[in-house]
Amino acid sequence: MSFLTRALSVAAAAVLATSLVSTPAQAVDVSPPGANDWSCKPSAEHPYPVVLVPGTFESMDKNWSTLSPYLKSEGYCVFALNYGETNGVYATAPVKDSAAQLAPFVDAVRSATGAKQVDLVGHSQGGMMPRYYMGFLGGAKYVHQLVGIAPSNHGTEGVILPPPDLVPTPDYTAAGCAACADQQAGSPFMQELNSIGDTVAGPSYTVISTTHDEVVIPYNSQFLNGSARQVTNITIQDKCPADVIEHDQTPNDPVVHQLVGNALAQPSGPADPAFQPVCF
Repeated sequence: MSFLTRALSVAAAAVLATSLVSTPAQAVDVSPPGANDWSCKPSAEHPYPVVLVPGTFESMDKNWSTLSPYLKSEGYCVFALNYGETNGVYATAPVKDSAAQLAPFVDAVRSATGAKQVDLVGHSQGGMMPRYYMGFLGGAKYVHQLVGIAPSNHGTEGVILPPPDLVPTPDYTAAGCAACADQQAGSPFMQELNSIGDTVAGPSYTVISTTHDEVVIPYNSQFLNGSARQVTNITIQDKCPADVIEHDQTPNDPVVHQLVGNALAQPSGPADPAFQPVCF
């Protein structure tokens, strides 16, 4: 471990320690607007239900408060889940355990909608964790496309901390955050995840990243290796140079909404790399 990494780890521990409360928060499942209508049936235009997978420390209602209603208004059947809860804090359990929770949720969505496959859209850990589900838990045959928004595909050389607006309500210190350790670059989990390659046969992959990411760094470590027929890597600033969106808020960026929409609109293959969103 380098001096910088040790220093960052100490700083992270100090921040987490200040977030302690006397009683750990209780996790409560609240769906984001437009999500989890279990009577929804996919249309011919949008045949794949969309499953939204939040990132570390995030709940589905916070992470997808704007993208979920956007996709619903576009005519998609939208579903979302919380996972990996430790002492009231979501998405902090070991990533393998969280992937095992994603599997039955996808099965439930497929059963309710009658769809053979789903599209997965995930933020941060939620854009990476489904790769374990697809590559190690047999999920590839159930996924049409994975869209990762600022995903931690190869880990981060930085430190994963709770977003400022979430401190100090949950008991982050008691949570431990095994997922944070798993997402460090070079961790045993990351080595296992990528030991089979960045992609598996079947699903398509779209990665949407920002040069202003301060959590999953370097930002281009988020990109996946693969043929253009299977993988599209997008840097937001290549499309909209003045867009200064950072890691936590990428799911709320109107430019990202358009990029996700373009990816999901593809009948086969990943997002169109030539697509130009309207810049805000």
